[in-house]
Amino acid sequence: MDSLLAPSSTSSFPSLNNNSNSRIKHNSLPSSLGFFNLRKFSTVSFGYSRRSCRLRLSSSRRSKIKCSTSPTMSSSASPEIPQPKIVNGPGGYVLEDVPHLSDYIPDLPVYSNPLQDNPAYSVVKQYFVHVDDTVPQKIVVHKNSPRGVHFRRAGPRQKIYFDSDDVHACIVTCGGLCPGLNTVIREIVCGLFHMYGVKKVSGIDGGYRGFYAKNTVHLDPKVVNDIHKRGGTILGTSRGGHDTSKIVDSIQDRGINQVYIIGGDGTQRGASVIFEEIRRRGLKVSVAGIPKTIDNDIPVIDRSFGFDTAVEEAQRAINAAHVEAESFENGIGLVKLMGRYSGFIAMYATLASRDVDCCLIPESPFYLEGPGGLFEYIERRLKENGHMVLVIAEGAGQELLSESLQSMTQKDASGNRLLQDVALWISQRIKDHFSKERKMTINLKYIDPTYMIRAIPSNASDNVYCTLLAQSAVHGAMAGYTGFTSGLVNGRQTYIPFYRITETQNKVVITDRMWARLLSSTNQPSFLCPKEILEDQGHEESSNELLDNGKCSPN
Repeated sequence: MDSLLAPSSTSSFPSLNNNSNSRIKHNSLPSSLGFFNLRKFSTVSFGYSRRSCRLRLSSSRRSKIKCSTSPTMSSSASPEIPQPKIVNGPGGYVLEDVPHLSDYIPDLPVYSNPLQDNPAYSVVKQYFVHVDDTVPQKIVVHKNSPRGVHFRRAGPRQKIYFDSDDVHACIVTCGGLCPGLNTVIREIVCGLFHMYGVKKVSGIDGGYRGFYAKNTVHLDPKVVNDIHKRGGTILGTSRGGHDTSKIVDSIQDRGINQVYIIGGDGTQRGASVIFEEIRRRGLKVSVAGIPKTIDNDIPVIDRSFGFDTAVEEAQRAINAAHVEAESFENGIGLVKLMGRYSGFIAMYATLASRDVDCCLIPESPFYLEGPGGLFEYIERRLKENGHMVLVIAEGAGQELLSESLQSMTQKDASGNRLLQDVALWISQRIKDHFSKERKMTINLKYIDPTYMIRAIPSNASDNVYCTLLAQSAVHGAMAGYTGFTSGLVNGRQTYIPFYRITETQNKVVITDRMWARLLSSTNQPSFLCPKEILEDQGHEESSNELLDNGKCSPN
């Protein structure tokens, strides 16, 4: 890979504060700034509202920095929130870098990483991640394709920006339960203690509001020794309660300088706001996020922890539904799984089971009555097999419910839209249809394993993944990175800026091969209204228009 941030041992460069005479000392020069050996790159831009800086390449060995300060901003004013750190390189290379403490705090002292003296790492050929290492977001490309977006590779750095004796770390869990929460807590504590010698780690009790409403919980390896064998979170959790000013005041008053925040997209948005406020105050505090969502709806990353466990546990419910269905004449087993906006759990559980005859997810609209509808398909499967299993994600078919407009306006404390119980509703509609309209006896069994799945400990695969996520977050915080989420991208641990995690949601693409594999496994119809198929990719995909009664529009 082209040289990106290879340090020069003899160069010093102007600092980015208002004092043009000040210089960054060599021993405090952060590797994240990217002010070294950038001859191969066209531009490196760090966009700040108060100051515009662009690195222009010269023919000399040393690159020149041209900075212009906005005349409307006084030198004593607080720095504004920075724009994304983007590094552009040859061949369409783009690095979406994460913030660093040295971006807004000059002349930070640096320390040698204690891992170089750690016996556990003595067998490792390369102790530390190379400063040039980045991970591409897209790995399937054509020969003439640009190199595309990259993220900074996670792992231990040769120099760190915290003295282990001075570190006071805290951990908070927010949002709903998910398998693996305790494992992440355990590995953050043990990673800080065993790899970096950090002795002061606190747990925030009860989510975000615990910062200002409750006392902290002392954490050490003995306290967290066997918590990975339990479900839930030993720290407690809650939705909402995000008061940025109070949270940062608490962080400042308690002397906390590393914050590890475990939660979903809403929690990560809160973490981003906390980081911005910390930066505005100029505090030396690293904010690291660990993405948690059982629905697997966080973008960019390969998967979220707990997802594998959820799919595996969902098999038990599907197996039970299958046993019930095939034991009765015209038996129907209906299983509701998690998936508010994304149907990944339902899709993967269906593919893994092979006993499912129909899978309904939020991304794929369906209708009940008429040719090609759900009722027609159920009747056909019952006549062919004598039973069927139906899996439905909790967010599927919300537009079919009679009170959909009311439900879409109500939200929980985390800002998530409150959903109607579509599985109960559709169960009743199936019973009414076959008993009243078709005069056909059916035996329907409805199973909702949602809270059973959320509350179990993580399986072996997720335990390993939680360890990697936690240790990567610890390495990043100790190296001075902040405002990032630790995540797996194309099988490699990376540091991802908060804005990339919170800008959208990961959803099942129903034009993708994985959904086609599911359709071929269940033999279910696509439930799309009969329309002329447009082969040209330039045409917009037609949406499935539904009437209030759930029937397909004649148009």
